[in-house]
Amino acid sequence: MMNDYIKIADLLFPDVKLKPEDLEKKYPPRNLPDGAFVTRFAPSPTGFLHLGCLWATLIDERLAHQSGGVFYLRIEDTDQKREVKGAMKGIFDFFEIFNLNLDEGYTQDGDKGNYGPYIQSKRKEIYHVFAKQLVSEGKAYPCFCNPEELEEIKKNQKAMKENTGYYGKWTKCRDLTYSEIESKIKNGDKFIIRFKSFGDEKKRIAVNDLILGLLDPPENIRDEIVLKSDGLPTYHFAHVIDDHLMKTTHVVRGDEWLATLPIHVQMFEAFGWKLPYYMHHAVLLKQEENSKRKLSKRKDPELALDYYSEVGYIPECLKEYIMTLLNSNYEEWRMANPQADLNEFKFTVEKLSPSGALFDLNKLNDISKNYIAVLSTDEIYNRVKNWAKKYDNDFYKILDERQQYAKDILSIGRGGEKPRKDITFMSEVKNYVSYFYGELFAPDYTMPESFGQKPEINKVIIKNIAKDYIDIYDSTDDSIIWFDKIKELAAKHGFAPETKLYKKNPQDYKGSVGDVSMILRIAVCGRQNSPDMYEVFKIMGKDMICNRLQRFTEEYK
Repeated sequence: MMNDYIKIADLLFPDVKLKPEDLEKKYPPRNLPDGAFVTRFAPSPTGFLHLGCLWATLIDERLAHQSGGVFYLRIEDTDQKREVKGAMKGIFDFFEIFNLNLDEGYTQDGDKGNYGPYIQSKRKEIYHVFAKQLVSEGKAYPCFCNPEELEEIKKNQKAMKENTGYYGKWTKCRDLTYSEIESKIKNGDKFIIRFKSFGDEKKRIAVNDLILGLLDPPENIRDEIVLKSDGLPTYHFAHVIDDHLMKTTHVVRGDEWLATLPIHVQMFEAFGWKLPYYMHHAVLLKQEENSKRKLSKRKDPELALDYYSEVGYIPECLKEYIMTLLNSNYEEWRMANPQADLNEFKFTVEKLSPSGALFDLNKLNDISKNYIAVLSTDEIYNRVKNWAKKYDNDFYKILDERQQYAKDILSIGRGGEKPRKDITFMSEVKNYVSYFYGELFAPDYTMPESFGQKPEINKVIIKNIAKDYIDIYDSTDDSIIWFDKIKELAAKHGFAPETKLYKKNPQDYKGSVGDVSMILRIAVCGRQNSPDMYEVFKIMGKDMICNRLQRFTEEYK
């Protein structure tokens, strides 16, 4: 019978001359220190990247580089009918945006490393070598069943209330003879190559997952497809071959792949290869009232990484937040090492949670605000300018035309022990600085609700305060003189020049100097909240301030 298997293999793969041992020589064991991890990110260009990709990639990258190992990129593009235009570029951008250092892999300039090709569509000959080996050993066979026949099998299985799939008594092509196969091929019948499962549904496998612990799913009994009719491999087959030849030691992937683990274990066993360590990580969850659910591509825009780019989150903030979910001791380490590089943190597998992680956008926003608050003026300027160049060209032109002016605005409240935390992501900056630019200024002259409780602060008083300030503002005043003038203006109109005086005797005043400051802020900035008024006014200059005050007196109703 073995001779028949070899004849069938030669019939199916007449052009395959390489032997498995030739490839083993081409891809020798890596020269790495003991305990080094070899990990990979292996996306398919059939869709765009999401948070789960960043989650897994951070695990891959940290484990490899902390151990003196190798982190590489492999493109799994065998499902070419579903390939999405632009997805490949998105993969390359992903590594650049998140500053994820690759040691090897497929790049925009071609392969980098000695274990390529790192894109599966260029490894077809390799897969055929090992498919031929399986056929020659009676572990795989050609299947000529057409879609109609497969559908009929499925229909009958359902009618008999049996598990669906191509297995056992349902395998029409498993025991075809050499003559039958030869005849079908000569007749031009299309075929695929199926793996001949040796599994027993009553038996279970044992795999020690480094995150989930000991797993014991039932053995695989289905004859899974190895090569499709176009000669390209399925994911199940290709990744087993690639992980073996590229010497992958640890496979990090989402727990949605758990159901396929018995297939992959069986294929490794069929070749007699050492199984890599598997790490199936949990899904990201979202809180909804009284329940949690998996983040959905269809329902949740925040799952897509493009969402964070468009909104303008700084990639480092997203990495910081993901690290807090991956290792529970990361936040404690960060508090003790606020200025340290993320890569200095000792990432551990033991701290990875086997249960789903709750994605909290509010927590990400807090991390983002804290991170942006301590950036230098030049850095925040460059960040928002680069974002605007891609997503808001009009705002980009505004920032680019008066660079120093923009930097002066962004420098307010920056630095010091308690920096301002007004900005969460780059798309917020336009509104944050809009009142400094005539073309963006859209004032809201609404006064604080507290004024409603002070009938003495009427529209006439408010307008008179604005008019009088036009005459006393001097851009050369230092901050002390500047505020003394506001105190004098307050006293002139019946407001307490000191807040403590108003608190002590509120009946003696219309309000406090703080109320006068608020009136001026709203009149000039068109909003109730702004950074330090002295700094704001100094950057605006006298002409803008006086024009704003004049406009206010005309428009405030």
